[in-house]
Amino acid sequence: MAAVCQALHRRVCSLVCRLHSTYVRKMRYLNQLKEDDSLCRQAQTSGTFYLFHNLSPFLQKVGKKYLVPQLSAAELRRILEEFQEAEQWLEKSVLIGCSDEHRARFALDLGALDKSVIESELQGSFTDLRKALFVVDGKDSPLLASAQSLLRWHDAHQYCSKTGQPTQKNPAGSKRVCHASGVTYYPQVSPVVITLVSDGSRCLLARQPSFPPGMFTALSGFCDMGENVEEAVRREVAEEVGLEVQSLRYSASQHWPFPSSSLMIACHARVAAQPPEISMDTLELEEARWFGLEEIVEGLKRGPSSSKQEDGSFLPWFPPKQAIAHQLICEWVQQQTA
Repeated sequence: MAAVCQALHRRVCSLVCRLHSTYVRKMRYLNQLKEDDSLCRQAQTSGTFYLFHNLSPFLQKVGKKYLVPQLSAAELRRILEEFQEAEQWLEKSVLIGCSDEHRARFALDLGALDKSVIESELQGSFTDLRKALFVVDGKDSPLLASAQSLLRWHDAHQYCSKTGQPTQKNPAGSKRVCHASGVTYYPQVSPVVITLVSDGSRCLLARQPSFPPGMFTALSGFCDMGENVEEAVRREVAEEVGLEVQSLRYSASQHWPFPSSSLMIACHARVAAQPPEISMDTLELEEARWFGLEEIVEGLKRGPSSSKQEDGSFLPWFPPKQAIAHQLICEWVQQQTA
């Protein structure tokens, strides 16, 4: 029996090592592509491409599912042959990952080309990213979000802020260089805290005027220069709802491409069991209120289409499971029912 257990242990350890080695090799290969321009250009010839048009990803609907097609370089060239300067378009692509077999993945925005021609040729459509993230397979959502963020960053940094001269991206799209000043620009991520406030038996959710009718979510805001996460959480809660945080704990993080490239740092914050009344910042929020466990459980079952009532009002509903706010709310429910 001991021999069998030892053999099984060795097999498990071997599998873990192989998986670890695959991941390490992939990460090192991606880093090589970012640093070696000629290697990256070579990878473009055998890589796959995700297409965007003015930052909207291309999707194909098959039955009730939405798929994110990956075009080979040959397929992409065939489509671009209908337009001028096809080779120059490949140079505009950005590296967004690779497969375990080291097949590089790129994103390319064809916003300057006729959208209808591409959609007709590939039998699909360019879809707003907010909608796309909630209809595609979960494994594709992070890739589309990071691809759009990188494409958006390049579009916004075509000129040097010091000299005003054009900047040039490297083949991988991991940086832009101003050759007039020698300044190198790298894509940056903005930290955002998103916080579920609780007094122990209730949690606080809010909505902004721009939200879909009936949707409530956790409080959030960008970190100020020089702040750590704890300071940002306390300040945001104080500013938006006039409550003072007594304690907080980290939950998880998520990349979020709206309005640009943000890192959502999710936390739970505790306020006094009998806090003062909510003092809402009306410039930023339309409504903020406490929710009990039963109301939260019912709200998690609703969606935008099922929240409207006969009198035209809307019952509360919460962000879908792909959003980290949904995870915070579910964690609070689990804590209450434990």
